[in-house]
Amino acid sequence: MNLMKILVYGSLNIDLLFSVDHIVSPGETISSAQFDKSAGGKGANQAAAFAKAGLPVYMAGKTGEDGQFLLNLLKSYGVNTDAVVMYEGAAGQAVIQIDKNGQNSIVLYPGGNGEITTKEIDKTISAFSDGDIIVLQNETSNLKYQMERAKKQGMRICLNPSPFNEKLEDIPLHIANWLFVNEIEGAALAGTSPSQTNLRDIVDLLVKKFPETKIILTAGKEGAFYGFGETREKGEIIDVKAVDTTGAGDTFTGYFICALEKNMGIAQSLSIACKAAGIAVSRKGAFESIPFADEVFDKTC
Repeated sequence: MNLMKILVYGSLNIDLLFSVDHIVSPGETISSAQFDKSAGGKGANQAAAFAKAGLPVYMAGKTGEDGQFLLNLLKSYGVNTDAVVMYEGAAGQAVIQIDKNGQNSIVLYPGGNGEITTKEIDKTISAFSDGDIIVLQNETSNLKYQMERAKKQGMRICLNPSPFNEKLEDIPLHIANWLFVNEIEGAALAGTSPSQTNLRDIVDLLVKKFPETKIILTAGKEGAFYGFGETREKGEIIDVKAVDTTGAGDTFTGYFICALEKNMGIAQSLSIACKAAGIAVSRKGAFESIPFADEVFDKTC
């Protein structure tokens, strides 16, 4: 098996997690039953997922001295962090509320994630080759430049346009090879809403809008859907009690791409990714909740 290199260019966050009865409402003050500080950020989560799934992965981004423990943890999983720039400011921060049903609400402070320069992007991407994969999200500065520079380099682009906001209006989503969205993001991109349109139709609309891009729509308990050209596939979740959904989508992304790189078909790759995400939501934390390859892949894989 000839594995390409994976570059995750993205966010590194310090997660501050508060366990609450319910997500706080405007003007409301509630107590937290538990507080934890852990490693996170969509980029770092994805890098951890790829590494735990068994692919060679490189992390690029920007963080402060307070984020050194993030890099140490990524290195412990085998992630190459040489392309992460250390600067004098603060690391990205995420304040996360987790309710009794495992749902979360997140407030982000970008920190170093918002200070990534085009010069740093040029230096990092120039070290990769035609056919390598770059994994991106919407939690860093200069996302448009990252995509355009990676495309020029011949890299395959895997994009999770999250958080979904007005910044994406200027992003060339159509040049992504894979577009990972949840049902809310997918419906918004399709110009509809989940309450008005069923999930399969949302996938159809996205395939029509982005004909050169493989669409993967994740939908929690409804599983995951794939669309490209005339091909449609669906992956089913494993039934588990959700403890913490933080990082579930990042886990899904890492294992889906890993399964594809292991020459598995779309249906099997969806199944593998759903299994990995299901294991992740049954555990607390971001990095820590992501399963290792031997928990997910059959011995024959």
